[in-house]
Amino acid sequence: MNQMLQDPQVQSAKIETEVARLPVPQDPAPEHPRFAKPQRVAFVQACWHRDVVAEARIAFLKEAEARHLTHVDVFEVPGSFEIPLHAQVLAKTRRYTAIVAAGLVVDGGIYRHEFVADTVIKALMDVQLRTEVPVFSAVLTPQQFHETEVHYDFFRKHFAIKGVEVAAACAETLLGLERLRGQVAAGIVG
Repeated sequence: MNQMLQDPQVQSAKIETEVARLPVPQDPAPEHPRFAKPQRVAFVQACWHRDVVAEARIAFLKEAEARHLTHVDVFEVPGSFEIPLHAQVLAKTRRYTAIVAAGLVVDGGIYRHEFVADTVIKALMDVQLRTEVPVFSAVLTPQQFHETEVHYDFFRKHFAIKGVEVAAACAETLLGLERLRGQVAAGIVG
């Protein structure tokens, strides 16, 4: 049959079928450096909007494993305001080489959400500086959050991205600290 006389929709369908059969090039999984010593991480998650915040935990655990952080203990607290105390107690145990916090602080009408978020972030920084255990934050404070399906979907996706980002930051910081502490012990940095 003459190709010129063939129905354009049939031709388009054939092209799409042929393209679908082509192998899709995929980037190789990146090789991440390994740690000299096993690392143990505490992941402290607020339960307020648990289904949204859980996306950060799920993405964090997957990325952490790819980065050789295989010892992660998960803790839940009622809300973001409760995270700093748990982080401090966990840091003081010296069982964890890092602590990750995840929560969603929204304007609930009782406290201004900016106040709560600022208090939580400052307290997490204080824990980190007092204990020398790095603390990472995926505690997010959106300018506006409405309890609609559109906002829930958007923030679920956003928390998944943040989970990957905080896992990368955690692994890279722990690797850097491991090298730095080794240099200090060897007298290279003093």
